[in-house]
Amino acid sequence: MPCVEVNGSRINYVQIDSESGNHSENLVMIHGLATNMAFWYTPHATQLSKYHRITLYDLRGHGRSGVSDAGYTPSDMSRDLRALLDALQIERAHFVAHSFGGAVALNLACCDPSRFASLVLADTHISSVRRLPKTRAWVYGRKIQRILNAYGLDVDVREPYFGYKLLSAFAHLKRQNIEISQKLEGLVSPMMGQYSKRAAFQWLNLLETTRAEKELMSDDGLPLKSLRKLKFPILAMYGDHSQAMSTGEQLLKVWPHADFRRIRDAGHFFPITRPSGFMKNCRQFWNGALINKLPRREGDSGKNYFRSDRFYSRQGKWFFDTRESTKEGPFDSLEEAEVYLWSKIPQYA
Repeated sequence: MPCVEVNGSRINYVQIDSESGNHSENLVMIHGLATNMAFWYTPHATQLSKYHRITLYDLRGHGRSGVSDAGYTPSDMSRDLRALLDALQIERAHFVAHSFGGAVALNLACCDPSRFASLVLADTHISSVRRLPKTRAWVYGRKIQRILNAYGLDVDVREPYFGYKLLSAFAHLKRQNIEISQKLEGLVSPMMGQYSKRAAFQWLNLLETTRAEKELMSDDGLPLKSLRKLKFPILAMYGDHSQAMSTGEQLLKVWPHADFRRIRDAGHFFPITRPSGFMKNCRQFWNGALINKLPRREGDSGKNYFRSDRFYSRQGKWFFDTRESTKEGPFDSLEEAEVYLWSKIPQYA
């Protein structure tokens, strides 16, 4: 694969030409910690290349990019990203970023917003936003904590960097060839995705041989005053069961111009566990069809709020939510649910 030398490190990347031709807009996709560019390759990049020219790359210390002693703060990695864009002659692009990758993208955006045609932010924690008063406790975290305690994992869901520490705890289990129970794997995999042994070893090596752990868990360099200055289109997506949802709820106040989507019953890794829904939201956003473009009913407050797909399935049955947040169903098919909804318009409009 091609690579470029930037800021004293080798950055591995791949580009996928658009099926729509050379005049297609650029889309840069940034993965999170303890994974690599493959996070986005299938099916996301291959399908989105119908409309965009795709650029994927491995963050410093990840995948096939170089490992350096330092340079792992979001600000450092944003400079890597800027240098990569310069090397590839990408002056402006749409960006999609998951988790820590979102902090990297936002650091670049605060320094050079002209690079951004738009940003899709997927389940990203932000330090300054995390410190704002929380609107609700992380209820799903209690379930996670009970399971972790039962298996003797010394990880506290209340810690700000819980996700990173959970990655490390699982990596140690894999390195020691300790069998992970189906119950524990099933509970945590929606938060962590498919965490391979190779990725686990690489993650632990990064933490144990460099300054990455200290730098990754330092402040992300994103003050509220800088975030509020961002005016390009932003779509923020957060999983129902993710610890990061508290950040998403606070962002409602920071970006009045942004669109917000809640991924129902999903964890941190919903781009992987719900790829079709994730890409559907992205396409609607880029086509200008999400919530802030829709007319509001008389009496609506005008404030931002999270929306999710109205129709959803559970154990083979279909349901839908009304605007009053009540559940209707079950129905035997999506078509039956839609017919019933439209028969009640304007009651549920």
